Amino acid sequence: MRWLVGWSSTATGPAAGGTGPTVLPVGAQLLWGDPDPLWAVGDWRPDEVRVVQADPTTRLAVFGICGATNDQLRVGLFAARGGALRHLTAWPGSYTAVVQVGRRITVTGDLAGARPVFHTPWAGGTAYATAALPLADLIEASLDVGHLAALLACPDAPEALGAGTPYEGVRRIPPGHALVLRGGARDITSYEPTASLAVAAPQIAPEQAVDGVRDALIEAVRARLAGPRHAPDPDGLEGLDPGPVPGMGPAERRAARGAPAPGIGADLSGGSASGTLALLAAGLPGQPGTLNGHGERLLAVTFNDLATSAGRAHREAELERARSIADNPRLRHVVVASGEEALPYTDLDSGPLTDEPGPSLTAAARHRRRLLAGSADHFVGHGARQVLDAHPARLADLLMDRRRRHLLRPVTALAKADGPSAQSVLVPFTVYRAARKLARTPYGEGVADTARRLMEREFADEPVAGGAVDASLAALAWCRPGPAARWLTGEALAQVSVRLGDAATRAPAIGRPGERRARAALARQAADYRVFEQAAEVRNQRLHAPFLDNQVVLACRALPDTLRVQPDARAAVLRSVLSGAGVRDLPPGWGATSRLTHAAAVRAGLRTAVGELVALFDAPLLADAGLVEARVVRKALRAAAEGEPLPLDGLAELVSTELWLRRLLARRGTCWTGAAARQRALAGGVVPRARL
Repeated sequence: MRWLVGWSSTATGPAAGGTGPTVLPVGAQLLWGDPDPLWAVGDWRPDEVRVVQADPTTRLAVFGICGATNDQLRVGLFAARGGALRHLTAWPGSYTAVVQVGRRITVTGDLAGARPVFHTPWAGGTAYATAALPLADLIEASLDVGHLAALLACPDAPEALGAGTPYEGVRRIPPGHALVLRGGARDITSYEPTASLAVAAPQIAPEQAVDGVRDALIEAVRARLAGPRHAPDPDGLEGLDPGPVPGMGPAERRAARGAPAPGIGADLSGGSASGTLALLAAGLPGQPGTLNGHGERLLAVTFNDLATSAGRAHREAELERARSIADNPRLRHVVVASGEEALPYTDLDSGPLTDEPGPSLTAAARHRRRLLAGSADHFVGHGARQVLDAHPARLADLLMDRRRRHLLRPVTALAKADGPSAQSVLVPFTVYRAARKLARTPYGEGVADTARRLMEREFADEPVAGGAVDASLAALAWCRPGPAARWLTGEALAQVSVRLGDAATRAPAIGRPGERRARAALARQAADYRVFEQAAEVRNQRLHAPFLDNQVVLACRALPDTLRVQPDARAAVLRSVLSGAGVRDLPPGWGATSRLTHAAAVRAGLRTAVGELVALFDAPLLADAGLVEARVVRKALRAAAEGEPLPLDGLAELVSTELWLRRLLARRGTCWTGAAARQRALAGGVVPRARL
């Protein structure tokens, strides 16, 4: 894991810390010093940390993949010196920018939330970082049980989560904002243009919007291809290839050692998102796998789950589409086949401590098997659904804009989604009525209604069987309880209800219901991706999710709502993107979703590991914190393993949070030298670890 950390203090001399030892991050690279120092911590590559300087007190540091040239960075620095922050966020790639102009420090977050910025008061000033745990170490923060309750009860509701983190005193800046520090004092400012709540933003033509998405995706992929190629560094003799092994090729031997292949690769699941990235990366000029002038084709990795019989036809069709796409001469296809050992909920005892909890912890071993067969730089399609698809609440936005006729096709498609039934005739009217109710419900009233539902434990209308109509109807709200809320205690739900009540009494947030819910869903996905990236991390490998880049998010937001709400809109947009890039021969069924196979794998993993999961909740830390009753969770785990239609996402959130708590409390050491916790650890004979 990698992060940057620094602080802004009121002092004009060396950094804060009083008369005690100097406080420094463990294993850090100092980029600039006192009185407002900045460090890069972790295994950053040389090309991932860039610094340009205009004078000794005016400089810009960029962390991550940034497609800007040095001249463009200097232009951005001069613009930021005058207060224009959007220049720092408009370059291709995924990165964090830190600007120092005298004693003013500006740290920019991203639009999605995949590269968050955290801050906390410390030593009379403010410390900031791109990870929350180092700041919690710095101030020796306690757990914020209220935030954990909100994360379980309403995970996609900004009203419940606020700006908090699982650590008391450590705060997060919202997506699309920047942290500005002046002599220790902090200010959080938005770099996005504000939209009117009363008048819809002008929408560009669909063709022009799709062209913008194509250009943004191509630039995002090109920014990765333009960087240096990297190869895993063998650690002595143990890291070297032992030579021929019967039944194993070079790729299998490398995966067994735990190292990715050199060069660039991509997921290739047969779906639209990963397939688009793989074809774009393979089709752009240059050799994707080039390493020191001698390269290979782009490595495309497909995961084949052999442990589940349910959804076999969908899985085989997906594999066939992936093979058809991989016929491209610039692609080299690798299929990773796994059985029960790679099901979700397997190998939960091992795994790194992530910065925050997330449902990806339950499937980290499964993802790691796939990523081990990938490349040193690996494209993944995370975020495509959230940035391209229309959230169901956008139907209410269309009604607010008096565009009723555009609701006909989406509600008709919903009526057919769950198959023919006696109720399908009533679905269009039911969905229309729910969208009209949301369009007429004020923001504060909608949030207050969710607070009431939590207090009264009204979860009966939440979708548990995965029906498209039920899920869409439940999503037509300003705010709603999460899938794990039904298993929380009354005290935990009361805490979250108070948070929602406070949000309901404040001034209404700017934004329409569909737009606001879509942004919240994207922020939730970005947070889950960040946990996934840390939990499934492979040494010497970098994951790239271009759909979460600022440029791509902005381009996708320009897509008209009337285009988004159409059936199969995501596949249609990406098909147009590929067509504009010269790729037109796509296999039949391209763009089909894989939710059915995913649900089958989750249920199979739950059934296989139910004994270990029940034992995990014999004496859970969540119960000690007053968030759940162990007996209730054990009963739900057994029932779900037997096939009862319970929300599996909610159980995954409970299990992952319990795992995260156990790993956090089992951790020894701290990220800092000179801190009080570090001194106590050394006195106790504990060797602290720099990595999370």
